[in-house]
Amino acid sequence: MTFSALHTRRSVLTGGFTLAAAAALPLAAAGRAHSAADPAVIACATWGARAPSEPVVVLANRPERIVVHHTATANVTDYSKQRAFALARAIQTYHMDAQGWIDTGQHFTVSRGAFVLEGRHNSLAELRAGTRQVRAAHCVGQNTVSIGIENEGTYTSQAPPAAQYAMLADLCAHVCSQYGLPASEIYGHRDFNATACPGDRLYALLPALRKDVATRLGKPLQDPEADPEADPEADPEADPESDRVWDLVRQASNPPAAAYAEYLPAGLLP
Repeated sequence: MTFSALHTRRSVLTGGFTLAAAAALPLAAAGRAHSAADPAVIACATWGARAPSEPVVVLANRPERIVVHHTATANVTDYSKQRAFALARAIQTYHMDAQGWIDTGQHFTVSRGAFVLEGRHNSLAELRAGTRQVRAAHCVGQNTVSIGIENEGTYTSQAPPAAQYAMLADLCAHVCSQYGLPASEIYGHRDFNATACPGDRLYALLPALRKDVATRLGKPLQDPEADPEADPEADPEADPESDRVWDLVRQASNPPAAAYAEYLPAGLLP
């Protein structure tokens, strides 16, 4: 992968996912029991995905954590399933045609209308089996050890709809249940790469999300390890040497969030 392509990869795109505290916590605060039941995930074939450009790799290992992202698209008020389908197709188009990836980068996407869509092919089947994961392209150094979840919208200064947050918590709880993960293993993209993602407001609410997921799992929340570091393994969809160069550039420059490119270029979505 060239340096220019690497510089615009998903790991340096602006991000954010947040919810005002009053809106984020009603489900847990109400004290109701929540299960980690299988949420209704819309498969690739249903939303009209293209076939991957090459076979998707299924890894023998289970993921070790969840990484939360946002799409950096408009905070639309169209909460329809049709909008969610259009979003999924636009993401795949951008990832395959502009980024040169084999398929959608993340495993799952949660729309502003609270629809959950499968991202990379085979992610849903492997989640249901609970023993393996699909190699992804959502976070440098984490693509073989984590589940990536995108959330439609830009949440640097606005909160996502409450229903979207609740669905994210449901999805995270199901992922944790299927793969035997504690709720403490939920992170933001910025924990591993030089990016604003998942945004100041949601990033500050990740502790609340972990608590909500723990409530759904019916298990006490374990404290995450202090100062988690990115997995040293290189991004499997990038040249290892390029990733080492990128790490040096990131450490030297670390541009402000305002300098990051939009996740989806204008025109891909209405």
